[in-house]
Amino acid sequence: MSDEVFTRLSVNLNAIAMLRNRRDLPWPSVTGLGAQALSAGAHGLTIHPRPDQRHIRFSDVPELRALLDDDYPSAEFNIEGYPSDAFLELVEANHPDQATLVPDDPAQSTSDHGWDLRRDLSRLTPVVARLRKQGIRVSLFVDGDGDAEAMELAAQTGADRVELYTGPYGGCYDDPVKAAAEIERLGSTADAARAEGLGVNAGHDLTIANLPPLLSRIPDIVEVSIGHGLTADALQYGMSDAVRRYLDACNRAM
Repeated sequence: MSDEVFTRLSVNLNAIAMLRNRRDLPWPSVTGLGAQALSAGAHGLTIHPRPDQRHIRFSDVPELRALLDDDYPSAEFNIEGYPSDAFLELVEANHPDQATLVPDDPAQSTSDHGWDLRRDLSRLTPVVARLRKQGIRVSLFVDGDGDAEAMELAAQTGADRVELYTGPYGGCYDDPVKAAAEIERLGSTADAARAEGLGVNAGHDLTIANLPPLLSRIPDIVEVSIGHGLTADALQYGMSDAVRRYLDACNRAM
């Protein structure tokens, strides 16, 4: 794996799994396209298994774990989701490098907000301890709204990182003024997280176009997790070329 990109790219496979699940057929292959992404230089794979298995199926998880163990041992595995007992058991059984805890309602179509850490601190703290005891890095999905106190609380849970929810920024693709304001809010959140000793990840609606400005403001983002935009580009360019384009977008921010 290349170390030239400071910000690591984790390819989210959910959109591929959702396309597969439209038919009772084994293609497109989630594992096969995950392997293509890693061979093209992606630093890891992300999945978000939900209770209804509408995209990633529980049976995909050990197959992807085996792919990484057998063929890409330096790549990282990130499993994200709501920390129900079933989710935590799935995570512990497949031992990813990172678990990203997300406050999803099972009925949500996609993640659309971060944790309310003032409310959820007592719920999250033992979950974080449980996962870290297994040697699993923990990241908390948080709003990028510049709330410094929330980053203090995130650190109090014992989490290693936060993942900035970049959906509002991604939604500003046609309004550069709003996009600049969202970048500054995200940057302020990252500054506060860093001050608390937390690493910073980012994800949701990131694209070739909006990655470089974000990474210019927050150059020490450790990892971006990208699924929808990268999968859309893969339909046009192929998975391998799409991954290389996103790696180049990370480099352009340097």
